[in-house]
Parts: sequence; structure tokens; C-alpha cells
Amino acid sequence: MSYEFNNNREYDIIAIGRACIDLNATEYNRPMEETMTFSKYVGGSPANIAIGSSKLGLKAGFIGKIPDDQHGNFIKKYMSDAGIDTSNMVVDTEGRKAGLTFTEIKSPEECSILMYREEVADLYLHQDEVHEDYIKQAKVLLVSGTALAQSPSREAVIKAVGLARKNDVKVIFELDYRPYTWKSKEETAVYYSLIAEHSDVVIGTRDEYDMMENREEGEGDNQKTVAHLFNHQSDLIVIKHGVEGSYAYTKAGDIYRGHAYKTKVLKTFGAGDSYASAFLYALINGEDIETALKFGSASASIVVSKHSSSEAMPTVEEIEELIAVNA
Repeated sequence: MSYEFNNNREYDIIAIGRACIDLNATEYNRPMEETMTFSKYVGGSPANIAIGSSKLGLKAGFIGKIPDDQHGNFIKKYMSDAGIDTSNMVVDTEGRKAGLTFTEIKSPEECSILMYREEVADLYLHQDEVHEDYIKQAKVLLVSGTALAQSPSREAVIKAVGLARKNDVKVIFELDYRPYTWKSKEETAVYYSLIAEHSDVVIGTRDEYDMMENREEGEGDNQKTVAHLFNHQSDLIVIKHGVEGSYAYTKAGDIYRGHAYKTKVLKTFGAGDSYASAFLYALINGEDIETALKFGSASASIVVSKHSSSEAMPTVEEIEELIAVNA
């Protein structure tokens, strides 16, 4: 089964949300307290997904707010050089800074992320900085959960979703749960559920769905999750279970399973963004859901074997080669 999009559009995908700075430890197998050197990359889930999509050949755009400083200049230039339309990236004029993410790579199984998200520019995207004329040019609007954590970004995203619904633009919700900016589990559940119920496709880990449903980790049930969302707008739900693979559920009752690909893991972060970009690439190019799951899983395996997230996003050829080797 394939998935239908409105193909008479200028952009394949427009992402909205955070674009920030990743500082990944270049010293492995040691705690962050002892790490002295880091490499700088563009980061942030929606930015990474836009970069990954563009690298795979999709025409991508981005809506977000960046600081008026060297980090903001770096983010915009990198994304523009990656082929992404940055005309709707707004420059903050009130002195806010880019979010910073420091990563720790103690072992392939033990990695951690330290985020600085206080008063960051991306959470100050306003409703009046989201434009219908831009959104209606897309096949897909990609929304990231982190953008819902605070106002005014929260309202900007809700407006974007409404404009997408109005203009027959598919809404893809990548749950991207990061606890650092949320005030409570209850607040998270309210806004995640609101957007999920108005999204055509929802993608996330089982743990993230548990958070959306305000359940304790491990209490969630895939069938209950999809039954609830299928009573609303959603018609395709992807639930990832780590090394156990991922499942896609359709409103028609079909269930597909994607298996994880073995790789030499360097780090655990970046997998979700690479998964989403490749999964959506396959769907937008008319591949069936089973193939899209393979693309997502293969892309995730490639990125966790490399140092960065954005810079490591694979090409179509790299993904197809990994799938062929494991056929």
C-alpha cells in the first residue's frame, strides 16, 4: 500500500520548529565532565529532518526563528547550502540565542544529551510569522513536538497545522519528546494529543506515545493508541520499538513491520530524525509503506554509526545499499 499526497505543489516538505546547535563530543568513552573538545553541527529534530530530506532529493523548506548572531548565521547558511529554502526563517530581534545541545558518548549504549533551552530563539516564533501562502505550497508540513513546549511557538505551530488542514497539506507529527522545556507530563499530554489528533501521520517511539497518553513508561498498548488516533484525523501511525523494529498501522486495518538493521553503533542520538526523513522520502516518492519502513530503519542505522546527526544524513544510494546487503 502506498500513501497519497497532493503532488501539485512547489515543496515536498516544509518543516517547522527548532534549528539549533549540536556540540558532539569528539572524545569517546569518557564522561562529559572530562570531555574537552566538541564538534559543531546544525541540530534540532525538524532541522535535521529537513536536511535529511533535502539530501535524499526532496525539495524542502523551513519555518523557524534563529538568533541574530554568529550561531544564527551558521544555521541559516548550513541549511541553505544543504538545498533548503530558508526564506521563512525569521531572525530574532530581541537578543535571544540559539539552543545548545552538548552530547556525551561514553559508550555505544551509554550516551546522554545536555540541552540549554532557556529563552531560546526558536521558541519565540510568533503566529504572525507563519504564512499561509508558504504552507500551501507544500505536500507535507512536518511538525516537531518540542515546538509545542512553550508560547508563542506553541500557537505558531497550531496555526500552521490549521493552515495545512485548510489547504490539503498532509500534517506529519514527529513526536520528538524532550523533557527539558516542558513544565509537566500533563501539559505535554494535552498538546501532544491536540496535534496528533489533527495530524495525518504520527511518528514516534513507544515511550513517546506513552508520554502523549500520560501513561507510565511501558504501560502503553499499540492497538489502543492507534484505535484512539484513528477516531480522529490520523490514517497512518508509526510506532518505533528500538532494536525490535517499527510498526506502521493504517486506518484500513493493515499492519506492517520494519526490522532494525545491525550496524556498528557509535552513539544513540540522531536515529529518530534520520528515520523520519527517509521514511517520508519513500512515501512521497510513491513507495509502499513496507519499503518506507525499510528506508527509515536503514537510515537510522547509518546515522547512529556516525558522529553527527545532520552531517551524517545518508544518500539514497547508501540506504539502498544497506537494504540490499541485508535482503
